[in-house]
Amino acid sequence: MPDTDAHSTDRFELSAPHRELLDQVLDKWSLQVLAELCERPCRFNELRRAIPAVTQKSLTGTLRRLERNGVVERVVLDARPVAVEYRITALGKTLRAPVDTILEWAVVHLPGIEAARSRYDASVN
Repeated sequence: MPDTDAHSTDRFELSAPHRELLDQVLDKWSLQVLAELCERPCRFNELRRAIPAVTQKSLTGTLRRLERNGVVERVVLDARPVAVEYRITALGKTLRAPVDTILEWAVVHLPGIEAARSRYDASVN
């Protein structure tokens, strides 16, 4: 059976660091946070209002992972009281085109995927 992690004809190997990075920047909350920050910088509570289903703990963790990966930056504003704003970085902006491509693929193929799921679910029940 062929190794699914690397083929001699592939352009790159999907190694553990790649999978970890993709898991961190393409998860459910990260995609929504990035969508908001691509439009404008936001404070934490603005992000919470824009993504009402996210918990404070999940949003905090998501922002920290995105910041650690260089996709988002945390900027302390010179205001009273001190405020923090999150902004997408130049590196983060480079994610926009590939994510838009994946989302477009999902929109186009979702009816076929839903049909396949229905067939599968019917066959296992």
